[in-house]
Amino acid sequence: MIITRYVGDLEKDSPIFYSDFLIIGSGIAGLFTALKASTYGKVIVLTKKTLLDSNTKLAQGGIAAAVHEEDSPFLHLEDTLEAGAGLCEIDAVDVLVREGPQRVRELIEAGATFDMKDGNVSLTKEGAHSKARVLHAADATGEAIRSALVQKCQESPDITVLENQFLVDILGDHNQQECYGALIYDTKKNQTNIYISKSTIIAAGGNGQLYKYTTNPDVATADGMAAAFRAGCSLIDMEFIQFHPTVLFSRDTQRFLISEAVRGEGGLLYNKNKERFMHKYHPLEELAPRDVVSRAILNEMMTKDSEYVYLDMKHIPNVTKRFPNIYENCLQNNIDITKNLVPVSPAAHYTMGGIQTNTKAETNLYSLYACGEVACVGVHGANRLASNSLLEGIVFGQKIIDNVEEILYRRKITPEEVFKNYDSTWVFTSENPTIEPNQAKKQLQEIMWEKVGIIREETGLKQANTEITEIYKNLAPSDNIVSYYEAINMLTVARIIVQASLWRKESRGGHYRSDYPKRDDVRWIKHMSFVNC
Repeated sequence: MIITRYVGDLEKDSPIFYSDFLIIGSGIAGLFTALKASTYGKVIVLTKKTLLDSNTKLAQGGIAAAVHEEDSPFLHLEDTLEAGAGLCEIDAVDVLVREGPQRVRELIEAGATFDMKDGNVSLTKEGAHSKARVLHAADATGEAIRSALVQKCQESPDITVLENQFLVDILGDHNQQECYGALIYDTKKNQTNIYISKSTIIAAGGNGQLYKYTTNPDVATADGMAAAFRAGCSLIDMEFIQFHPTVLFSRDTQRFLISEAVRGEGGLLYNKNKERFMHKYHPLEELAPRDVVSRAILNEMMTKDSEYVYLDMKHIPNVTKRFPNIYENCLQNNIDITKNLVPVSPAAHYTMGGIQTNTKAETNLYSLYACGEVACVGVHGANRLASNSLLEGIVFGQKIIDNVEEILYRRKITPEEVFKNYDSTWVFTSENPTIEPNQAKKQLQEIMWEKVGIIREETGLKQANTEITEIYKNLAPSDNIVSYYEAINMLTVARIIVQASLWRKESRGGHYRSDYPKRDDVRWIKHMSFVNC
């Protein structure tokens, strides 16, 4: 499966736009970085659909930070390393936990509001945390943060936010490993635009839509990872996919998440026979790391021939006030959490891997940065600690702005350089265009869920590899150009996930091989990275 350099055509008459900071993505990472960058120059934020479409909006549990006097960055570091199963980069985790509290204070200064108790910020405890350190706004924390950042960004005269802008390709000099900007498709005007910038920041989110069942919105199609990979960036730790254990069971592809905080507040899991079971799998029971809980639920479903297990929230004090969003969504499905058990099952939720960056959020392309879920700086290792994702976005967004002097003194890129370094023979073309993009996506999602999901093994992974390659070879262009681009991106990143899963012959964190069920610290305390040569 040959991955080409480009998927889109660079046209001479395309409009050209300039900025100091080009930010692709409008979740917490993109908006926080934009707000910080606006002090120093002109910022353009491009978002795939609208400002409402991101994983940040859907984040329920909260944001973790050691802000209480009985907590400390060191304890937060210990918990993060333990959850990461030996693969966290300790220098990156140290940055996360030490700088996290100050970044959270800045969120509050920007207008984000969190629940209070007795005059102080209310903190809850989630799975694998040793202390209550998760700040929350009921069960809609992400939306509280997102709305505050959106308002601040819209008030700034130096920030331009453009909706319905699809990332097609990263532009630059492939030989010199330098980024010039991005090729963007405006889905409302049906035209391709060129953006040239002193710095390009990818904050485009994850790839949950690769799976048949996911908590992610429909925009999470791996666009940022795929475009960066085509441009020459390394993708690392791609075998580690987090499946959230408690997602409201339904027949829908995109499913509603039941926050980790529910179990932190005392929610209990029961199997089909109404028996508690987590004590059989981990001493922390319901508060075990997410990968453990997901596999435990899957095992109970298989042994009891059931499509789900139950989550009991009835005994949680003031449960409708603590989790009003969950309460309302469950009511829409005829489930009253004050009276009924809630049917839940796992779904794809988060990608631990991504575009490889250092602690300055730099990629291996000069002037190209990445932060948030799209990036992998090493803070999550093989399994992300609950509520560390929102924190990661703002901490490493700030690290980009800490490098602002180098960004602003960069030479001006000319359109001539952009066109000179573009080669139309490097644009993807299918060998035998017979599969429509929407059909390709559905086939891919089924393959990934069945063969590259919570439990994997060699035969299934090899079959997945063959099937994905065939879909890629036979992908046909479509009148819906965005769907076509998305299909290419999803197939590109899926192939890397499959290959990484095949090569890692052990089980660790979010990667579990039934044919290699043990963790192997002798051979596999290492990362795997992939580069488009």
